[in-house]
Amino acid sequence: MKEKGRIVTVTLNPAIDKTVTVEQFEYGGLNRIKEQRTDAGGKGINVAKVLRTFDVQVSAIGIAAGYQGQIVRDKLKQLDIHADFLEAAGDTRVNLKMVDESTKRTTELNEPGFYTDAALLERFQRQFSSSVAGASLVVLAGSLPPGAPPDYYRTLTRLAREQGAHTLLDADSEALAAGIDAAPLAIKPNIHELEALIGRKLDTMSDTIAAARTLMERGIRYVLVSMGAEGSLLVGKHEAVRASPFPITPMSTVGAGDSMVAALAYSLLTGKSFEDMAKWTSAAGTVTASKPGTEVCSLSEVQESIDRVSISRL
Repeated sequence: MKEKGRIVTVTLNPAIDKTVTVEQFEYGGLNRIKEQRTDAGGKGINVAKVLRTFDVQVSAIGIAAGYQGQIVRDKLKQLDIHADFLEAAGDTRVNLKMVDESTKRTTELNEPGFYTDAALLERFQRQFSSSVAGASLVVLAGSLPPGAPPDYYRTLTRLAREQGAHTLLDADSEALAAGIDAAPLAIKPNIHELEALIGRKLDTMSDTIAAARTLMERGIRYVLVSMGAEGSLLVGKHEAVRASPFPITPMSTVGAGDSMVAALAYSLLTGKSFEDMAKWTSAAGTVTASKPGTEVCSLSEVQESIDRVSISRL
C-alpha cells in the first residue's frame, strides 16, 4: 500500500460515550460523580481518532441520528476528522462508562441505537461506494444498528473491493461470521470471538494459530487475535508472532482493541514488517489500556513504547 494513502472508517452505530468517575462504586446505593467527560464514540470513530493522532489522512463515515448525532459530528469536527454521516430517524445512543477508582474497573451500559431500514441502508451503500473510491484501506468496525441485516459488512466489503480498496474488519457474532465470507484483508477478533467462530475452546497457541489459518482459507491475509493480559497473536499464511505487552496499571479497556485496529491499519498503510505490525498493535492497545475512560494513545506514546513489547515467533 502507498504510504500517503487514505483510510476510511465506518461506524454504523455511533454513540456518545459519557464517562463518569466515582471514588468507590456502591451497588444499589448513592454514587456521587467525581469527574465526567463526553466523547464521540463507536469503534470506527475510535479508530479514526487514533489514526488522526498518527497523522494519517482519515475520514469517518456512517449513520447518525437526532440531537446526539449532531454532537457526534461536532466532536469529530473539533478533532479535525472529516466526517460524513447520513441522518436516521430517532436518536444516536448514549454509552455510559462508569470508572471505579478504588478497583480501577470500568462498567459499561450501552444503549442499542437507532433503527435502520432497507431504504436508509441502500442510501448508505451509495455513499460508501463514493467515499471509499481511491482509498487504500477501509475499516469496518463495531456493532450493526437495529434493522441492519447480519451480512451487511459482507456487502460493504464486496463494494469496497469493487472500488479497489482493502478492508479491515472488526466485528463480532453474526456480523463477523458473515463478513469473513467476503475475504477482507485483515480481521481482529478477540480470543472469545475466535472461539465462537470456530465453535470450540482454544487452549494453546497452536490451537489459536490453527483456528486463525482455518479462517484464512477464505482469503484473509492477516488475523490479529487479542488475548487481554496474555497479549496478542498476529497470524499470516506462513508466519505467526506473539506479542507480550509491557506492564501497566490498567485504567480502562475501552478503546484498547480499537487502538490495535488503528495501529494495524497504520502498519498496513505504511508497509511495516510482520514483526513490526505485531509490536505496533500491542503497544497501541497497551498504551490505551493505561489511560482512563475513553482516552486513546498518541503516535509519540506508541513510538516510545515499541521497544518495550516482547515478541516471539511461533
